[in-house]
Order: sequence, then C-alpha cells, then structure tokens
Amino acid sequence: MAQFLDQTQIASLLSAYGYWAIFVVVALESAGVPLPGETMLVGAAIYARLSGALSIDAIVFAAAGGAIVGDNVGYWIGREFGVKFLERHGWRVGLGPEKLRLGQYLFYKWGGAIVFFGRFVAVLRILAALLAGANHLPIGRFFFYNAAGGIVWAMVFGFGAYYLTAGFEKVEGPIATLGGLGAVIGLFVLWRYYKANEERLIREADAVLSQRKR
Repeated sequence: MAQFLDQTQIASLLSAYGYWAIFVVVALESAGVPLPGETMLVGAAIYARLSGALSIDAIVFAAAGGAIVGDNVGYWIGREFGVKFLERHGWRVGLGPEKLRLGQYLFYKWGGAIVFFGRFVAVLRILAALLAGANHLPIGRFFFYNAAGGIVWAMVFGFGAYYLTAGFEKVEGPIATLGGLGAVIGLFVLWRYYKANEERLIREADAVLSQRKR
C-alpha cells in the first residue's frame, strides 16, 4: 500500500491540507479502509524535517488523534454490524455459535493487548478495532488500549522519522517485516494453544458470557 503515497504525493497533500491530511488518512486506515497511514506519518515527519514547514509535535498529535478517532469508528462499525454479519455468514468458514462465543471470550480476556500491539502491525492496524467491536471488547478497555497504542505508535514513528530522517526509511521496512513475522509467530502459538485447549476454553467462554448476561 505504500506505493499509493510517495514522498512527492505526501508533500503535495501536506501543502494543500496541512495536518488534516495526516489526520484523515490515519483515521480512515484505523477505521478499516486500506490506506497507508504509517507511510503518511513517516513521510510527513520527513517532510517537516527537510522543509521546516510543519511542526513535528503537531504531526504526532494529528496522527495520534486520527488513530484514536478512526479506531473508535471501526469499533462502532464492528459492534453494530460485525456480530450480525458473523452470525449470519460465519458458518460458511467454520465459525459456528460456539466459535463465535469463544472469539468474544478471547477478546474479552486478551483484547486489550491485541488492540495495543495491533497498532504496530499493518493488517491488524486496519482490522483490530473492527474485531474488537464485533467481539464485544468492553468499551472502557478498548478506549484505554486504543488511545495508548495510538499515542505510542505516533510518537515512535513520527519522532523516529523526524530525528533519523532518511535513515528511518531504511529501517522502517525491516521493522515492519519483523513486526509482521512476530505477529505470524504469535498467531501460530495462539492457534496451537487453542487447538490443545479448545474444549476447556469453550466451557470457560460459556461460563463467563452467561455470567455477563445476568
């Protein structure tokens, strides 16, 4: 997705729309639209460093704000429409009622970590909020981890790109690759744990969810 926004296009957007360009692109990505929000943030920081036309503090603020707002929109969409969609069509991919309840339970138990660390992984950055909403992650917990993840992510990539300029672009690719590899390994470990404890987890999910409905 990075090819959709090169440094020239980012400079043009920033010249025309300023900080709003950062806010909107990051917010749309966080809400589930496959746009290169991280590329926009890094490009804006490099542009600010080289041109002096923008404040890096304001760039980080705009990116963090876009991440938080966009994720809340994604959470609402997932909560309002995701559950009904999964209940209606989940069986087509093996997601019966038991598996849906288990997904809600797992998100209830570890959803905060998924939301926070998902901000640093490209695919999860687009989907984490939608999944959190669809799996009924409590709104207070979601907002806390969402805000924390958005702020830390914006600071790491915004200030990192600003102070390291072109050197940051060289390491961003390896960092993203390592992050993606770590996510794949983590998902595999979770899948193995799930397969080994599926029946027990389903019983725990039924017990916890039944208590929450009382």
